[in-house]
Amino acid sequence: MNFNKSQLKGLSKDTKAVQYSHMMDFPIKVLQIGEGNFLRGFFDWMIYECNKQGHFLGSIAVTQPRPSGKGKIEEVKRQDGLYTLMLRGFHQGEKVEHTEIISVFSKVIDPYGEWMDFLALSENPTLEFVVSNTTEAGLNYQPIPLEEGIPIESFPGKLTAFLYHRYLHFNGDAEKGLTMLPCELLERNGDSLKQCVLNHSRDWDLPKPFMEWVDWNNLFLNSLVDRIVTGFPANEAEKLFASWGYKDTLLNTAEPYHLWAIESDPSIDERLPLQQSGLNVRWVKDLVPYQMRKVRILNGSHTLMAPLGILSGLEEVKQVIDHPDFNRFLSNAIEKEIIPSLSFDQNEMMLYGESVLERFKNPFVHHLLADISLNSISKFKVRLLPTLEEYHMAKGKLPDCIVRGFSGLIRFYKVHELKGSYIGKSFAGKVYVVKDDLKTIEFFKEQWLGYERGEIPLRQLIEATLSNQYLWGKDLSGIPNLGNELCQYLEGMIDGDYPLKGFGQS
Repeated sequence: MNFNKSQLKGLSKDTKAVQYSHMMDFPIKVLQIGEGNFLRGFFDWMIYECNKQGHFLGSIAVTQPRPSGKGKIEEVKRQDGLYTLMLRGFHQGEKVEHTEIISVFSKVIDPYGEWMDFLALSENPTLEFVVSNTTEAGLNYQPIPLEEGIPIESFPGKLTAFLYHRYLHFNGDAEKGLTMLPCELLERNGDSLKQCVLNHSRDWDLPKPFMEWVDWNNLFLNSLVDRIVTGFPANEAEKLFASWGYKDTLLNTAEPYHLWAIESDPSIDERLPLQQSGLNVRWVKDLVPYQMRKVRILNGSHTLMAPLGILSGLEEVKQVIDHPDFNRFLSNAIEKEIIPSLSFDQNEMMLYGESVLERFKNPFVHHLLADISLNSISKFKVRLLPTLEEYHMAKGKLPDCIVRGFSGLIRFYKVHELKGSYIGKSFAGKVYVVKDDLKTIEFFKEQWLGYERGEIPLRQLIEATLSNQYLWGKDLSGIPNLGNELCQYLEGMIDGDYPLKGFGQS
């Protein structure tokens, strides 16, 4: 299609494709700290779905957590708070490609240029929720001063000032407390945020009744979010704009799968009707099973595939899942080793495992193995080592897939230094870069160097690796037969053997 880019207008309320602009006139019920791709592809889409069904009837005031977000927040203002979201991938075996203009932002505030407007928002009687995604670092407590009229950069500091302003405006009304829903990928994120707010309150000598109001009349909910949001599709954007007849600098893409597990009483769904709108939101008593299955199954599969995949010359998750041998390998690891080692409902774990494999097939997600391989040792320690130990304890034998992955991990760290980087080579001689903390990489570099010089046998390299408590937080050399099996698989990999050679054969 031939078109003149200059003829395309930017997305706005006047764009013909906008269907539900009236939603932005709904009363503000949510303050959102975070203007980035994730919340726009996750929470904001959820609120849009609720509003479409006539359940929530509320809008969002959005602001950025850091000064560096000024450009993005200005783009949101220029587009009248509108943006396009594309959901693409597979869901329950069906291919999904759905595009819609999201209209949930009724107010856009730059807290660094509009600090008093930001605080004034706390006076809104219809406000009920605060949602955030400021990265894990955003929930770290840092002592900072409270100065009249001066914007506060940290998210917990901002929130403390906001809550105090609300407390004063409503004279400590118990009914005017807010519900905080942090989406940062941090365990007990709600507890962490509450502790930061109370720490700031003490630092600033705020009155004790305010701290009691924060403690008793505000909710800080722990939650776990799960959706891959792939952001702006740069390679396709111009073609898409031409077909739509408008430009959208905030265009966002995400997978169909979504899960939000929130540790709270289900009655909150009456005020925030996510579940009743058909969304995959769980109000749960305990987040641990949801956190554990995500770490062990989804994240564990990533860590299992990355070193072996890179060594085999693969680059993306989809290439791994499309490879018949690797597909069978991952399926076996999930179904026969990881899930049996989890002491939760096995049927529910299996359904989750199936959804993980389906998500890996998404042709619109280009998830690089090189990115997943960052800090692979610490990831293996958290994601796969517990499966290895618990499986061994329960079955009296070692999980074959996890041990193969462990062998591939050790082979992956066979590196040498080149111009400040640590370089390894695949079985076919393809160069890759290993990124981890210096002490970890230096350990493996020296071990492999000693092996190549003939100074130490392979078995000694493995024993040194297993007994290195810096790597694993414990000595693994006492696990029966682990050293023997690692040695057997590593010998083949050093000789250039395909890592899944013989896998699945009786």
